[in-house]
Amino acid sequence: MRETPRATSTEKAGEPAVEAALTPAAEPAAETAPRRRQARGERRIAQLLTAAAGVFCRTGYAAASTNAIAREAGVSPGTLYQFFPNKEAIAVELGGHLLQRAHEAHGRAFLPENLDRPLPELLDAVLDPVIAFNCENPAFLALMHGSGIPGIAQEHDELHVGMLTRVEGVLRACVTPAADGAPATDAELTQVATMVLGIVKVSLELILASEGAERDAYVAELKTVLFRYLDPMITTPPPR
Repeated sequence: MRETPRATSTEKAGEPAVEAALTPAAEPAAETAPRRRQARGERRIAQLLTAAAGVFCRTGYAAASTNAIAREAGVSPGTLYQFFPNKEAIAVELGGHLLQRAHEAHGRAFLPENLDRPLPELLDAVLDPVIAFNCENPAFLALMHGSGIPGIAQEHDELHVGMLTRVEGVLRACVTPAADGAPATDAELTQVATMVLGIVKVSLELILASEGAERDAYVAELKTVLFRYLDPMITTPPPR
């Protein structure tokens, strides 16, 4: 007769009865625990990648360290190593995210309907998404150039080749073959496309190093340079 009160007090103290633990109501709690752990892990990874982007922008990849990234994220080095074994692994993960965003930005830039625009509008349509992406993700330029990481370098080279092919496609559609100085062969067309990308790359470094009105001025100068370079070769509006 004394056992019954003890059992009741145990339940009131927060220790569930065996029958209650076996009820279907307890099963969702067991399923949600791994999901919560996974969500916390994903948030931590995002936190570390954001911190790494900031460190890479300030110091460059070579001078960055896992300790600096951990400090930037507000976590201990031990916490960082739970998710990434070294700096290279962080850079590869971050680089993969940035490359995916870069592909999306380039897709918005090189829409087929942009070829129907006069050259000034064509330059706006192509350059604005690319410039916006780089301004929103300054770690991209810092990480993709000079990092020397095979996993990133190969994918960046593929991105560059894809960009070159797209620029060549635009030029092939828009260039007037009989125009003075227009590329007459595929090799010359590739040279013009390579020069365009080179101008954009150097200009992006100036754009990212400035802010506000100064940044806007560099963007305007980039478009002016490309317009004066390409205008003699291109029909306005371009032929289709």
